Amino acid sequence: QVQLVESGGGLVQAGGSLRLSCAASGRTFSSYAMGWFRQAPGKEREFVGTISWNARVTYYAESVKGRFTISRDNALNTAYLQMNSLKPEDTAVYYCAAASRGTIATMAGNYNYWGQGTQVTVSS
Repeated sequence: QVQLVESGGGLVQAGGSLRLSCAASGRTFSSYAMGWFRQAPGKEREFVGTISWNARVTYYAESVKGRFTISRDNALNTAYLQMNSLKPEDTAVYYCAAASRGTIATMAGNYNYWGQGTQVTVSS
């Protein structure tokens, strides 16, 4: 089993930045693609970004391109989501996920493991 724990969420004003971390344990991390998703109250969980197992490929939702950056440090078994120029509509619970196949994926069904989420609240 792979366990994922998100951290770094909090309250920030519009235009501010946060960096989320996702610490993985339980199985080899470096072979998994990682993804970030978010879910706002009353809405479906949506894709945010993904990074391949070797960090050579990334892909983002259009809504966050140019503002968010996904990265990973396989030596630390940790993935990150750097969020800049935050907007109130970014408010959501953010989840990290791991996909054993290793290639980038935008659909939640491709991910095998999920963290419990961390709250990000952006005030106007």
